[in-house]
Amino acid sequence: MEKEITNKLKMKGVLLSIIMITVALNVFAESGYELWMRYNKIDDKVVEIEYKKALKNILISSTQPTLNAANAELNLAITGLLGMKPSNDNTLVDGTIIIGTPANSDIIRDLNIASDIAKTGEEGYVIKSTFINGKSCTVIAANHEIGALYGTFHFIRLLQTFQSISNLNILEFPKLKYRILNHWDNLNGTIERGYAGYTLWDWQRLPMYVDQRMIDYARANASVGINGTVLNNVNASGKSLSKEYLIKAAALANAFRPYGIKVYLTARFSAPIEIGYLKTADPLDSTVRKWWKDKADEIYSYIPDFGGFLVKANSEGQPGPQDYNRTHADGANMMAEALAPHGGIVMWRAFVYENNRHTDRAGSGYIEFIKLNGKFNKNVFVQPKNGAIDFQPREPFHPLFGQMPDTPLMPEFQITQEYLGYSTNLVYLAPLFKETLESDTYTKGKGTTVTNVIEDYQRTHGMSGIAAVPNIGTDINWTGHVFGQANWFAFGMLAWNPDYTSEKIAKDWIKMTFSHDETFIKVISNMMMQSRETAVDMRGALGLNHIMNYATHYGPGPWYKNLKWDAIEYHRADEFGLGVNRTATGSNVAGQYAPEVAKLFSNPETCPQKFLLYFNHVSWDYKMPSGRNLWEELVYHYYKSVEDVKQMEKIWDGIEKNIDAQRFNHVKQLLKAQEEEAIWWRDGSVLYFQTFSKRPIPAKYPMPEHNLNYYKQIPFPYDWKDAY
Repeated sequence: MEKEITNKLKMKGVLLSIIMITVALNVFAESGYELWMRYNKIDDKVVEIEYKKALKNILISSTQPTLNAANAELNLAITGLLGMKPSNDNTLVDGTIIIGTPANSDIIRDLNIASDIAKTGEEGYVIKSTFINGKSCTVIAANHEIGALYGTFHFIRLLQTFQSISNLNILEFPKLKYRILNHWDNLNGTIERGYAGYTLWDWQRLPMYVDQRMIDYARANASVGINGTVLNNVNASGKSLSKEYLIKAAALANAFRPYGIKVYLTARFSAPIEIGYLKTADPLDSTVRKWWKDKADEIYSYIPDFGGFLVKANSEGQPGPQDYNRTHADGANMMAEALAPHGGIVMWRAFVYENNRHTDRAGSGYIEFIKLNGKFNKNVFVQPKNGAIDFQPREPFHPLFGQMPDTPLMPEFQITQEYLGYSTNLVYLAPLFKETLESDTYTKGKGTTVTNVIEDYQRTHGMSGIAAVPNIGTDINWTGHVFGQANWFAFGMLAWNPDYTSEKIAKDWIKMTFSHDETFIKVISNMMMQSRETAVDMRGALGLNHIMNYATHYGPGPWYKNLKWDAIEYHRADEFGLGVNRTATGSNVAGQYAPEVAKLFSNPETCPQKFLLYFNHVSWDYKMPSGRNLWEELVYHYYKSVEDVKQMEKIWDGIEKNIDAQRFNHVKQLLKAQEEEAIWWRDGSVLYFQTFSKRPIPAKYPMPEHNLNYYKQIPFPYDWKDAY
């Protein structure tokens, strides 16, 4: 009976875990709730002396909500870091921080920094040390209030990481205009591929009640420059566009607005039928077009700064324009026309494929969209995933990047670890993001990286963007795994500036989240940087991918078969060798890239080892750069993954004295689970591929404890589909 009642409450959207947040915060001082905005007292006397001289007073000549948020955040930070509350008045004294814009601050307007501020655009800022009337001051100035808020958070990061603030001269602006989180949250409170509790959006109590956690969510996003949130799942319900839910979404938009975050919604293509009671959703039908125009007008009446629509169409069973023999451009442009008068955009996902045997999914998105280049309206993004298959632990960059110069592309990454051990595994994802962003497309000659491509759309089309699917839920620490917070932080930092390095982001996050101890920072940052390679070794090194359990996407499943999908389509193991032939003699996915890239990938001798089996079917006896043959190399990576996780456990055990007991034990337990899962992947995968290679496991490695059938039968109890 208790289970039945609990399920009913969940289905009604009563998110009981949210109610417990306040109580839990009072009990667990280091629960992880504060994320990287952890303003604990500074324990460095030299830094403390400098800061106390420079942080005596905050001067903001406006009560505009965004500047109020900046004022509140800086007060909170200084009070926590220094144990003293700054004054907040209009008197200039030594150690005054002045925050604002030329429009609302006479002091900023009279300073000789107008030319610098002009360079920062709509969201950038200037942080400058200066003297005003003989008083030492720090100025955080911008063209608009949101820039001043972003500048305030940058300034706070300097304080948290113990940087000198005595001679600042910083000019920053985002490299990409739209920096968006695509939440896969459902109206019943569940989250598809979410591993940190239930949805933050308390639909049952909205719009009457907006939890403080919504403000803290907005603070966290603003602190790293994220400026958009898609509230609902790409596998959308038409109800998300109903009046009832628009009013609820408006309450969230109101809460997020001071922090510069616009609300977006996933639009179900068949909504005109499901909630509009039309007989068709044909994008060329005049009544359908009018329905979308009227719906857009209605949305903007509730949410004046509504961002626009995200759309998943004709993919994995979702309705779309192809149901009516129309193109993706026809569908996107219909919605774009409805949004255009209000300044909204459409993000039309390019994750479209036929999930059939003998069809190479890696090439499907390119085939669908390359012919539509230049046929989308000017307020439409086409949104490919970072790779062509599906957020794999490692994939080459999507071939559409650089190939659609007349259509803005917005890459989508995945922060939630759908294929990377959920919130059980420690996997730092900045190296994954950077690997894609730094990939050379060669589409305008050598050096045309994916970053260059997506940034160039700002110049050529007036719009640019990047998105990611988060793992944010009602767990007290937000992301299920404390180290999962680093991936949220890293995405925001790279969305603001893709040129930041993974190492710097990791070290700053460690300082803000854990400790300033230099040994701790070095050891933990090295562990984080290695963790992605460990995850790849565990789940399919050398270019293997999509060989996980089909239903859960969790454990190993290279043996998986059903009516529509066989894992063997993704690894092609046989007695000769391993890997998928995507060269000109195979599916020719390599030919979708620029000629220089295609040539590189199509030759096993030149193909980067990390993508070898993605593009080439290679003999088991093929000699690898290490001197091992392919079989030995494959076994080496699987066994290395287990040893690397064990090494992570040793590293973590060694820093116990540097961290609070609660978070230490949290990570310690999860690392032990990660070790067990690495063994599961290693033993099951090696035994399976051995049935094709017919070669022994080298004697230096311990033999699997069980036979292959044992590993095939290991169940994993959680499947997101069971949540419905």
